Amino acid sequence: MPLPEHDQKWPPPDQHKQLRLYTQHGAWYAGDAEVLSQVYGGGTRPAVGMDPKGWDRPNSRMSGYINRMSRWFWGTPTPAGQSRATKLHIPIAADIASTSADLLFAEPPTLKLKGKTGQKRIDSVLHEAGVYGSLLEAGELGAAYGGVYLRVGWDTEMCDHPVVDALPPDSAVPEFRTGRLSAVTFWRVVREDDGEVWRHLERHEKGRVYHGLYLGDEDTLGMAVPLEDDPATAEYAKIVDSDGGFDSGYPKGLLVHYVPNMRPHRKLRGTALGRSDYDGTEPMMDALDEAWTSWMRDLRLGKGRIIVPDVYLTNMGKGQGAMWDPDREVYSGLQMLPSPDGGSMITLSQFAIRVAEHAETCKSLFTQIVRSAGYSVQSFGEGGDGQAQTATEIHMQRHRSYSTRGRKIGYWTPALAWLTEAMLSVDHAVFKTKAVAERGVIEWPDGVQPDPEALSRTLDMLNRAQAASLDTKIRMLHPDWDEDQVQAEKERLRDELGLNVPDPATMKESFVPDAGEE
Repeated sequence: MPLPEHDQKWPPPDQHKQLRLYTQHGAWYAGDAEVLSQVYGGGTRPAVGMDPKGWDRPNSRMSGYINRMSRWFWGTPTPAGQSRATKLHIPIAADIASTSADLLFAEPPTLKLKGKTGQKRIDSVLHEAGVYGSLLEAGELGAAYGGVYLRVGWDTEMCDHPVVDALPPDSAVPEFRTGRLSAVTFWRVVREDDGEVWRHLERHEKGRVYHGLYLGDEDTLGMAVPLEDDPATAEYAKIVDSDGGFDSGYPKGLLVHYVPNMRPHRKLRGTALGRSDYDGTEPMMDALDEAWTSWMRDLRLGKGRIIVPDVYLTNMGKGQGAMWDPDREVYSGLQMLPSPDGGSMITLSQFAIRVAEHAETCKSLFTQIVRSAGYSVQSFGEGGDGQAQTATEIHMQRHRSYSTRGRKIGYWTPALAWLTEAMLSVDHAVFKTKAVAERGVIEWPDGVQPDPEALSRTLDMLNRAQAASLDTKIRMLHPDWDEDQVQAEKERLRDELGLNVPDPATMKESFVPDAGEE
């Protein structure tokens, strides 16, 4: 049985380094202040007499680790006596992940097959299964965690086509061979009860999928138990054989593909895993949150406050205290000594709010974070002058973003080619369709829509100069069209322009070339 049979540590000890990174980057991606404080140790109050930043803590192994964590803004605890946490978070990590996904899949790529039957079926499945939405989800997860798993599956009771899931890498134990995924085990906790932890393991190998249920504790996988023992896995008990698995319907490989975000990994050298867009930007994102929190602190402290003598207060009665009414217009004469300078004894306290300094600091940090992640600030709606721009100008301004997009396309192209083959193979094996499994050819859009006005002027000049055929002009206007669509548009234009003239002798249409066409 490929799944573990004996008790062992879980997750496996060799996964701890990447899991630590997944936890850290997942906290930034989620943007939850409480989770960030937990990850960086901000929930632990410092010992009495010690600096909250941790500079004077003992230099032991454990305290040194706490010391390093406490130097982060999110590693400092809430001061004693403070009624509420005042730390604020700017969700720039989530913005980076969503921008990365939009650059890749906001305008989805085209998957083309040689066979018309397969092309028609894959187009139908892509829309019915919501694959384009799954790709956007996968793009976000990959940017945040450094990679993502695409998994092909099916549910004959819910739908009549294969489905695609995007799974984060913190729920998988991968096995690589020559840089390629050779096997992977997904796991999830299905139940926790009085210290007992029930885990469901799903292992993918070439042509096979295995399911197992384990009963252990927080750190140990425990022993295998029947799948029927938990409702979350009972459905798999009906389809697995004596080996604990079943045929995947894709004998050529795995029903799972790992898509790295970008390589190489700077912190885990030699691994086949990808690195996150956040890699190396964590201190700057921490500093951005600190600067933003300081700005909001200035706003709170900068609120105008009035300080008046006790005699200016109105006595509310015995045991009721006194109050100051700032809108009162008439006061009776007060028996008190005048102010030494002859002025009012009412003091207005108004602290300065350092708006320009904080705004410039936050802007500089934002720019550096985005640049280090591999993007241009224009991709985030910043740095524009509000003027209409051509596609070339937009591409030049966002050159860094499109360079990063090009690198990621290099990893996504083979993944999408695999996806078409795996989905059609499962579709044929499970749903008995006639489409033959084949790898598709992936065509990516430019990412920047051409300026319609500039394109129309270009086509008009080419038409007047008779320098381009009708076929060429149609392809310039619709670069994503296939041969059948182009030919159909040519026929429609000829009919509208009266270029398709019937031959009186044969009553057949004779071809009359358009301007510039031989």
